[in-house]
Amino acid sequence: MQKQALIIGASGIVGSNLADQLLSTGWKVAGLSRGRTALPPGVEPITADLASATSVSEALAGQSFSHVFFTAWSRQATEKDNIRVNGGMVRHVLDAVGPSGTVEHAALVTGLKHYLGPFEAYATGAVPITPFREEQGRQAVDNFYYEQEDRLFEAAKQYGFGWSVHRPHTIIGYAIGNAMNMGVTLAVYATLCRQTGQPFVFPGSAAQWNGLTDMTDARLLARHLEWAALSPNARNEDFNVVNGDVFRWKWMWSQIAGYFGIEAVPFDGEVRPLEPRMQNAAQAWSGIAAQFGLKEADLGKLASWWHTDADLGRPMEVITDMTKSRKAGFLDYQGTAEAFFMLFDRLRREGIIPPR
Repeated sequence: MQKQALIIGASGIVGSNLADQLLSTGWKVAGLSRGRTALPPGVEPITADLASATSVSEALAGQSFSHVFFTAWSRQATEKDNIRVNGGMVRHVLDAVGPSGTVEHAALVTGLKHYLGPFEAYATGAVPITPFREEQGRQAVDNFYYEQEDRLFEAAKQYGFGWSVHRPHTIIGYAIGNAMNMGVTLAVYATLCRQTGQPFVFPGSAAQWNGLTDMTDARLLARHLEWAALSPNARNEDFNVVNGDVFRWKWMWSQIAGYFGIEAVPFDGEVRPLEPRMQNAAQAWSGIAAQFGLKEADLGKLASWWHTDADLGRPMEVITDMTKSRKAGFLDYQGTAEAFFMLFDRLRREGIIPPR
């Protein structure tokens, strides 16, 4: 029988790449959202307010799915509100589809803040020794990831389906209007530097410039989600998921600069975050968009300065162990520099950044 997927967040960086992956392998795919952003071609749209149990229940009435994928979250002012809102989203969806008895598996995408702590307490606790491993468990802080997991585990037990939890590092992938998208943000930053003549300065910390790190290609994450949904070895397990290579930003920064034909400014020990430096960049981007006929002139829909600053400004090494996935049978790999270049190529093809 054809597998039927419900993706929460199908227009985002994870959800859209997951939708493309599942459609390419014969799944039927529906996307549940507020309906504000277009979904990938081939995805059936279902509109609901995820914060409302009634709205979700009414939207999903009479629907049946074999697999559910949570790839979205709603950012709130405090972590307590994050817990309430994002835990509620998981509970509302699973309480709506669980009683049908058709759900075989539900997957939840979180991230490495499982180990680092939430943004408001970011890396302030007893951060585990790197590489991060699944058995290191939870931090003793409020974290909406833990609430989402608990609601997933509770529903799986109640309705009798399997689950998986996926923890990517910073994600590289194509998505426009996403609140956390380093790849597009760096492409925009490099383009601004190239067109305005400003230096391509690394915005992060000495620890990130000099230390080892890794990242996650959204397409690899999509394949990981599909694998876990179908593999008995992945049932009721949590997994880290990264590309499989490691690098230092002191090397990667020059690779990205080389792609755009600009010079990488060596890190001099001073942290220079993007958000305060890009306060007046919107007008410059609007001019670049007009000059090259780009599809999106609104810089706010492309660049997430705060998120890139948070990732590149971390004061410690962040690197992830993939042994658990490897031993369970997921052997996929993606070079990170190539992942950036492939994203940049697509941004050019789609008219998001100027041609070479």
